[in-house]
Amino acid sequence: MTYSNQKSGKINVFQDFPALAAGVTSVGYAALIERYCLAVPAPDSLCAIGIKHKMIRHGRWQLYTPRHKPDDTLQGHLTFALKYEGIDLAILKALFDVIDPQEMVNIVKREPTGNYSRRLWFLYEWLTNNTLELDDAAQGNFVPLVHEKLQYAAVPRDSKRHRVRNNLPGTREFCPMIRRTEKLDRLIAMNLSKAAKDHIGKTHADLLSRAAAFLLLKDSKASYTIEGERPAHHRIERWGKMIGNAGQRELSVDELEYLQSIVISDHRFIMPGLRMEGGFVGDHDRATGMPMPVHISARHEDLESLLTGLIETNRLLSKSDYDPVLAATLIAFGFVFIHPFEDGNGRIHRYLFHHVLAERGFVPKGLVFPVSAVILERLDDYRRTLEYYSKPRLELVEWRPTDKGNVDVFNETINLYRYFDATKQAEFFFECVEKTVNKTLPEEVDYLTKYDLLNDFIKNYIDMPDKTVDLLIRFLNQHGGRLSNRARSKEFSALTNKEVQTIENKYDEIFHREQ
Repeated sequence: MTYSNQKSGKINVFQDFPALAAGVTSVGYAALIERYCLAVPAPDSLCAIGIKHKMIRHGRWQLYTPRHKPDDTLQGHLTFALKYEGIDLAILKALFDVIDPQEMVNIVKREPTGNYSRRLWFLYEWLTNNTLELDDAAQGNFVPLVHEKLQYAAVPRDSKRHRVRNNLPGTREFCPMIRRTEKLDRLIAMNLSKAAKDHIGKTHADLLSRAAAFLLLKDSKASYTIEGERPAHHRIERWGKMIGNAGQRELSVDELEYLQSIVISDHRFIMPGLRMEGGFVGDHDRATGMPMPVHISARHEDLESLLTGLIETNRLLSKSDYDPVLAATLIAFGFVFIHPFEDGNGRIHRYLFHHVLAERGFVPKGLVFPVSAVILERLDDYRRTLEYYSKPRLELVEWRPTDKGNVDVFNETINLYRYFDATKQAEFFFECVEKTVNKTLPEEVDYLTKYDLLNDFIKNYIDMPDKTVDLLIRFLNQHGGRLSNRARSKEFSALTNKEVQTIENKYDEIFHREQ
């Protein structure tokens, strides 16, 4: 018995979108999904030919003009898709698996030097790992595979057989894509790495060291809090130490398993290492114990291939000028969607943000961006970002409950985790990085500067031990610069009213002077 929404027969990927008006016809990927009944997640944008001579956006539908209408053939819709929609590897893989290879041979023979036919030829052989009965291309300029006005591309690798430059940001085993958007272009243009380094360069080394230590601990604690855990302080410190060393060790399956051993130190109830059975994120029905998934993990049989692909993709991108924040998005979100471990996936996922950014020198040396702390502040957005990937895929996974309250997936799902659009995840993570650089980091440095000024004032004003001064300042912070009646009657009962008033006034002068 299956507990998914998938039904046999035609897949209606358009059920959540507005019905097309009379005279409007779907084209490109939308037409191919319908015609070939492809069981794939619907892309963020669907294309159709409208009846008006101007382009119109209608929800997730992009209506093109009649002059854009392609031939109603496999080649016509594929060419339209590559030209206007970019490369959707999930759709192309599903399509290539069901069509007769001779159809692709015919497309290439009709236009042996065509830019789009050669791209399609390469994509067919790359995705299926099957060689078509065609001689190597002898003519035509080398053409880039990914259209950089539509999607972000990696360093090109020439394919002489097709006379195509493969600039996909991944490997056959793992290759998510990110669409070019105005928001991402704007964030990339901010050059946040340089902004962070410029800011750090103006900060005294001692102050920076203290800020780094605080932010490291803050990020480690936040990562556990996101999981709903409150571990002992020594576990938070130990994980914080790992985050502080992110980017120094090469990513590998062994390294990922080592990270899990740090996150989950007690293995009495958790099987360490890669899963040997299914997995899901969600709850169980209180009455029946039935799994209630919000996300279903990759099948355990597919983990080796997926993780090998993820690691190779990380290595490929590290040698490219691909934006580090986008690269971190692909690797970190790709990992958590695969969900290779029984437990610890979320914290390792957020560790991978640090790893990729540090590995590429995006983060100032000796400093950790507290991205988990920023994510914690945007927890609802973070959950929606995860669900944006997971929800459309739930209905494509066929599963049954196991005796252990787990799930057993019995259809092929590996391509759901190999090929996906990570644009929404990239925009969310880039916004978190932007906030970290332009708000969280400067605020922490500013706070420590003001803390030192008040600390020096109090110690010069009253003979008080360092730990007592620190406690006093923390109490003042908690109550907006005022010492509570409880603190005045207990920990600081020895202070006179005049001394309290003087310290509170100094606090206002230092911490509120910009207001």
